Amino acid sequence: MTKIELIRRLAELDRRGIHVLARRDIEKLFPDEGEKAMEKSLQRMVSDGLLQRVAKGLYVNPAASSKNRWIAEEIAKALRPGCLSYVSLESILSEYGAISQIPIDRITVMTTGRSGLHKTPFGTIEFTHTKRTRSEILGRTLAPKGRPLRIATRSAAVRDLLRSGRNANMIVEGESGVEES
Repeated sequence: MTKIELIRRLAELDRRGIHVLARRDIEKLFPDEGEKAMEKSLQRMVSDGLLQRVAKGLYVNPAASSKNRWIAEEIAKALRPGCLSYVSLESILSEYGAISQIPIDRITVMTTGRSGLHKTPFGTIEFTHTKRTRSEILGRTLAPKGRPLRIATRSAAVRDLLRSGRNANMIVEGESGVEES
């Protein structure tokens, strides 16, 4: 792959709103490139600043004009392909105003995939595994327009916080959203 070819293809993808690319996506753009040649090309493109490596096998087009405030969610989605993931726990509770803390450089995501922590140039992404079924998750989350990941409802996020054994003391009084029994 040449720099010119990559720049042209990245610009095409940017026009379609795509700026987070997995290695497999880049390989599809250059099907004639062998595995070793692809590895060398990717290293060269990263060192030249045409691609930014954000995680193993995951890249961002740093020149993309389509990048927006949801880039960490785009990266989270790409890190767990084929899994159902949604913003929950402290991140969404902070957005709802249900906790006083505001996570500055971290996003907390529930996923049907494995738990894990990924430090990226766009913040830390913390995945917490959930055993909930797809239908349970879909019933407890919302899909805001323009946002890459679904988000937990307020009460679902509180339940996720309690279920995962995290600090529930940060919840503002009267904001738990969970009915008392």
